[in-house]
Amino acid sequence: MKECIIYGKKVVTIYDVAEAANVSMATISRVVNGNANVKEETRKRVLEVIDRLNYRPNAVARGLASKKSTTIGVILPDITDLYFASLAKGIDDVASMYKYNIILTSLQESIGDEEQILNNLLSKQVDGLIYMGKQLSKKLKRTLGSSKTPIVLAGSVDRNNETASVNIDFTDAVYNSVSQLIQNGHKKVAFVGGSLENPIDGKFRLDGYKKALKKAHINFSSNLVFEAEYSVRAGEAIWDAVKNSGATAAYVTEDLLAAGILNSAMKSGVKVPEDFEIFTSNNTVLCEVTRPKLSSIEEPLYDIGAVAMRLLTKMMNQEQIDQNTIKLPYSIVKRESTK
Repeated sequence: MKECIIYGKKVVTIYDVAEAANVSMATISRVVNGNANVKEETRKRVLEVIDRLNYRPNAVARGLASKKSTTIGVILPDITDLYFASLAKGIDDVASMYKYNIILTSLQESIGDEEQILNNLLSKQVDGLIYMGKQLSKKLKRTLGSSKTPIVLAGSVDRNNETASVNIDFTDAVYNSVSQLIQNGHKKVAFVGGSLENPIDGKFRLDGYKKALKKAHINFSSNLVFEAEYSVRAGEAIWDAVKNSGATAAYVTEDLLAAGILNSAMKSGVKVPEDFEIFTSNNTVLCEVTRPKLSSIEEPLYDIGAVAMRLLTKMMNQEQIDQNTIKLPYSIVKRESTK
């Protein structure tokens, strides 16, 4: 198969490089792939020609010949989201270390549903996938199962723990956060999250919230549980309902949502944290720029991405894996939105 790229209006192929360097195509391939079995003089001549012609071997074409594309597909909900951007950085750094290329796909910006997006990536001969969507649906799991492509969830979960994943212990983190609010004297703590159909919020985080209430002998009330979109505007809009519920504090599952609640609370004359305390979840840079600054659970976002990528390389190389589900340590950062 021809290996080529578009250079201006001219197609520069491996044949052009071989002819200009006066060597075989096999020698060009060995130089490009870092094979040591090439004389240093020949290697220098080939590299000079490659540089002069601006030849760049096509990774996918090279993969079709070797049956390994050295390419990883990464699916994330929103490339502009600070949470997922930090995860993606960890993935990219480890991928570069192992010389894998990344095809990054944003669910928000792509055309089609998740299944179509997944099939588009699989058609590009990716060796593995990292998925950062809200949850892996049964339909997607079936598609992946039939393709036998290794996949790791990063910052996402599989409710049944059947798919490899890297996260923190969401239940324990929320339990400790809500427990701190209760220790500060709050009997009515609101739980403000995204869709409860998302297992991170609707199961693991909500379980942590309920566990903290039970430990403090406080009855759970569904009137203190709120669902909203992950945005500042949604947080601002939901404030009246949160306040009217009688809550004097809130645990919020997303920083943008928490910032919106904080904005509306301050505009309505409620002092934070004197009158109302707020605890959020992801400790993105947003927590540092709000006034007052937001207390938050801190997830090791970069590490989650890096460990997920390393786990995927092991799966692709069929190495032994000690843990299918990896939970990394988290911390709690107390700032000005709590006492």
